Amino acid sequence: MTDLVIRSLTPSDADLFSSLHDTPLHDTPLHDTALVGRGAFGLRYATVADGGEYRPDWTWVALRDGKVVARAAWWGGPGDTEPVVLNWFDFADGEAEAGAELLRRAPFDKEYELIAPAGWRDDPAVRAAVEVRVAAATAAGMKPLVERYRYRWTPGCPLPERTGRLTYRPEPDDAVILDVLRRVHSATLDAHARKAIEGPGGLEAAAQEELDFFHWCPSPREWWRLAYTPDGEVAGIQVPAHNPSGPCVGFIGVVPEARGHGYGYDLLVECTRFLVEQGAEFVAGATDQGNAPMAAAFARAGYPVIQEWVHLA
Repeated sequence: MTDLVIRSLTPSDADLFSSLHDTPLHDTPLHDTALVGRGAFGLRYATVADGGEYRPDWTWVALRDGKVVARAAWWGGPGDTEPVVLNWFDFADGEAEAGAELLRRAPFDKEYELIAPAGWRDDPAVRAAVEVRVAAATAAGMKPLVERYRYRWTPGCPLPERTGRLTYRPEPDDAVILDVLRRVHSATLDAHARKAIEGPGGLEAAAQEELDFFHWCPSPREWWRLAYTPDGEVAGIQVPAHNPSGPCVGFIGVVPEARGHGYGYDLLVECTRFLVEQGAEFVAGATDQGNAPMAAAFARAGYPVIQEWVHLA
């Protein structure tokens, strides 16, 4: 078999990316630009110069006899100097090893977010497309981290009523926000937070990653809110946000001592209504599939599951 040529694209040959026929995941309108800013609805590959979200130097292809047999595109926000995530990865039939080799040789060590439709395991073609990508990414050295539900509230969904059980106040001091995030993550179901806690930075790193994400979002700092119980104790934090592609539930967190009262739902409702009051025509959200309390809160608040994302790191 002819040796592979693996390289990044250039502005002059970015159209090479589209020469590989789309596979079942990319034939389906799966991606939502509002979901953490990653991907495009319908997953259309276009460079920033052509009005899209991808950059040629962050897009790599594997060629055999000049033909693209595998491709991968890493995404980053408009102001990012390096990619944030890999969110497009596929290959031709029989070229799984070429795909794995592409990931091994590309110079980016970023998480892979494989985006699939809700209930993807029920469709044999889509399930096969997901599983072959996971297998190739695993062969390249990645490990499955978590599967997440992705939600999208629209005006066609019920707008939940505020419960009135908590009060919300802005908090201008990042040190106070960071302390609440430490408390939230000291007992968390979130796989990404757990991964950060298990790393060298521990709990401090997990809290700082959340704070850095809040600042990364191009929405006003003044939107962040701490939630308080009637006796004045901190119950949690909710961060309405805009990622680079639209309004989203940036963060919902309840401190351990306030859990067991369903406050996650209260925070989600407040976040949703705040964004709608700011003019949002949709609100995106996400949670780990293993986070049953938060998944229940999204369901109760009228958020339908529109996608499932498989994360590998």
